[in-house]
Amino acid sequence: MGIYSERVLPRIVDVACGRAQHDGLRRRTVAGLRGRVVEIGFGSGRNVPFYPEAVESVSAVEPADLGWRLAKERLAAATVPVQRAGLDGQSLPFADNSFDTALSTWTMCTIPDVDAALQELRRVLVPGGTLHFVEHGLAPDAPVQTWQHRLDPVQRTLFGGCHLDRDIRGTLERAGFEIQDIDCFYEQPGPKFLAALSLGVAASA
Repeated sequence: MGIYSERVLPRIVDVACGRAQHDGLRRRTVAGLRGRVVEIGFGSGRNVPFYPEAVESVSAVEPADLGWRLAKERLAAATVPVQRAGLDGQSLPFADNSFDTALSTWTMCTIPDVDAALQELRRVLVPGGTLHFVEHGLAPDAPVQTWQHRLDPVQRTLFGGCHLDRDIRGTLERAGFEIQDIDCFYEQPGPKFLAALSLGVAASA
């Protein structure tokens, strides 16, 4: 990782994903998490205040040291034990069937090999375990998709490989997850090419 990725980008992500308007989306996404949880793309711990009581522990996967340091105050106030337990969602350092539930918030857009990461999540989840997610990605409307495809190379260059046009539902289904619930909508306010969200729950076979 270069200086920009290590020292600058985590701060940008912390601010961009830390807006108050995201709090309600985080609450919706974490609802239903239980037991042992693995969270990929932990970032600066913005989900920590919203973990439900049914969560017993969280294993956080986060490559950026700065992101982990930015999470210090939220970790100190956490009501469940949170441990930084991995650096790469594409290669999780856990045994098969280690977790009851998984969490991903605004993360699938950036993982270079998202298919590998989702296969890893399926491996470490117990059979029937659920992945709770909110992600931006491919818009439902063709005109918006056109702009997403055009702007995607710029987005990836400026924001650490973040894609505008990943098909979240299709990606999950391709990895073998079964969609249990999904809500696709445009977050307001915001430009549609950035604000097409998918929020839901997918089960591991």
